Amino acid sequence: MGAKINDAQRGFIYAEADGLKGCDIMLDFPSVGATENAMLASVFADGETYIRNAAREPEIVDLQNFLVSIGVDVSGAGSTVIRVKGSDKRLKNVEHTVIPDRIVAGTYMVAAAITGGDILLKNVAPEHLSAVISNLRDCGCRIYYKSNRLHIYGPARARAIDVIRTLPYPGFPTDMQAQMVALLSVARGTSMVVETVFENRYKHVEELLRMGANIKLEGRIAVVKGVRKLTGAEVTARDLRGGAALVLAGLVADGETVINGVKHIDRGYENIEGKLSQLGASIKRVEDQH
Repeated sequence: MGAKINDAQRGFIYAEADGLKGCDIMLDFPSVGATENAMLASVFADGETYIRNAAREPEIVDLQNFLVSIGVDVSGAGSTVIRVKGSDKRLKNVEHTVIPDRIVAGTYMVAAAITGGDILLKNVAPEHLSAVISNLRDCGCRIYYKSNRLHIYGPARARAIDVIRTLPYPGFPTDMQAQMVALLSVARGTSMVVETVFENRYKHVEELLRMGANIKLEGRIAVVKGVRKLTGAEVTARDLRGGAALVLAGLVADGETVINGVKHIDRGYENIEGKLSQLGASIKRVEDQH
């Protein structure tokens, strides 16, 4: 597109351009962030841009809907090819409501599954959660939904799942992998989790082991042998979803669990302790030690 990029200066990325040009972009992997950035860069580029092997996540469709509403000529979101026609015209002011966060919804669904709870979620998009719903039903959950409401009943003890493989949408989301590992760590039987999207996405496993989980890692594969009980411990959230997984594990662990590094969790969850308290959890925020 004509940008000059230097990413070798102490961990910072510097980019500059006199003006971007439309072009054909072929993504090596259908990354959500890469697709979104390419779409946005194309809005004022000279000419047409085609993004091939584009991500198909609902968030991409939502971004396109927003761009169309402000006057951008863009089409194809939800498919593997997105076309953007650049323009120098002034864009319109609009009001746009972002779609419900499917990963937050999925996390609370796992909270019901891991505790044997009964949760009604409002303002969700069940059609965006099909892979999560399918796997939680395999674990023994009963799930019913209509329009933008979803009701989930967790089992007394979850069943193991032979294999869960993370994949780009509409496959099982990598951002739900850590939460499912927490659930499977107390499930009946042995499960295998295969992480195909991101490397080094098992930082939560070491912390779950401190709580008594039985998990063995072999590269991108985690073999999770369910145990009857986890034990409370002092653990550290090392990333966003791993932190959420530790909260879920703490809900069912014997004794008290202290989670450091909650700043990671706050990146993706608003007042998670308040919402879980509302559902009956004994959870409170204390000063972060790390």
